[in-house]
Amino acid sequence: MSLFENTLKQIEKASKLMNLDQEIKEVLSHPQRKIQVSVPVRMDNGSLRIFNGFRVQHNNYLGPYKGGIRYHEQVDIEEVKALSAWMTLKCAVLGLPLGGGKGGIIVNPKILSENELERLTRKYTELISPVIGPETDVPAPDVNTNPQIMEWIADEYSKIAEKETPGVVTGKPLKKGGSKGRDTATAQGGYYILSEFVRENNLNPKDFKVVIQGFGNAGSVAAKLLVKDGYRLIGVFDSQGGLFYEQGINPDELLKCKAEKKTVKKCGVHIEKIHDIKGAVCREVTSEEFLEQKCDVLILAALENQITSENAERIQANVVLELANGPVTPEADEILAKKGVTVIPDILANAGGVTVSYFEMLQNKSGEYWPLEQVNEQLEQKMVVAWQEVKLNSEKYNCTLREAAFITALIHLEIKIREKGEF
Repeated sequence: MSLFENTLKQIEKASKLMNLDQEIKEVLSHPQRKIQVSVPVRMDNGSLRIFNGFRVQHNNYLGPYKGGIRYHEQVDIEEVKALSAWMTLKCAVLGLPLGGGKGGIIVNPKILSENELERLTRKYTELISPVIGPETDVPAPDVNTNPQIMEWIADEYSKIAEKETPGVVTGKPLKKGGSKGRDTATAQGGYYILSEFVRENNLNPKDFKVVIQGFGNAGSVAAKLLVKDGYRLIGVFDSQGGLFYEQGINPDELLKCKAEKKTVKKCGVHIEKIHDIKGAVCREVTSEEFLEQKCDVLILAALENQITSENAERIQANVVLELANGPVTPEADEILAKKGVTVIPDILANAGGVTVSYFEMLQNKSGEYWPLEQVNEQLEQKMVVAWQEVKLNSEKYNCTLREAAFITALIHLEIKIREKGEF
């Protein structure tokens, strides 16, 4: 089953629970526009390569399409369709006046030179420029893209538009109109949601053992935030492998080691340093073993389809927090629910990124830029309000948090669609 088919299954389930009008469900089950482009790039050695790129605009009833661009060898149109639909729902859950979009290029950016990467980005921007813009469709960073790439997109689009247009993207460098807090927003938003869950259930962070799959930007920031609050980080995994240490890992020291060794897996021999205990030893684990370790909170901050029907029964976490998009399949959701595992879903848990992107759009329009304290204060307020609405719908419809998050989004979308009276 494709990622988009998983998304449709999730929409179908929530629609039945809330008795959503079938016509509205049908509209939301189809992207409004799919763009596929062939991107010719002159490589440093003089050869010409053609890269396949996509931009999917799922729905704009709430506002301009909004969503990241990812550079990855395995990205395809079905994945981008799913991600764009999740963006529509994510923005709706948070009450943002934005729709859902997503983009991608099939490429391994790690093997390109900086000049090749810039040429690829600028040509892709040129090809999708007719359908993006500050009031139309505003891209942002995603997997393997960053503020520098957003700066190239903004610059290229501005040349085409023949006027300075920084608002065409978010996630830009601060000096180019970016927002403070955007680089940490996904993890920060997830942290606020988990903090509310812990507080409302009268739990103590010091009693929580945390395991994090994905130690890139979102995973590493989440680790630092949680350890600062007293949570114990006992396991970390990146694309090369993982390690476990029950006594607790210092995320700052682990980040230093990863910068040197390029992977957390090779930091096992330095475990004394990264958790400050003499004579300590740790375990290296495979990706399959990693997800199945006993813990209180499993944070998924990598890619899609990590917990499936094949391994869901062996998951030993009490809480799964989705900082990645789509890391748990619908079939796995049902198994985890029966096991009593609380899944805090992606369209709520990782919505901090798009929320601060919205703040960046506001700042670009006004020309007034917020201090970090204001960004985080506004982000916390948005995340907590969304959490409370999702939790209430979970109780009202006697359903999981994922189903409740989808219901929350669909309620907001249905109201806006009926207001517009288009069908």
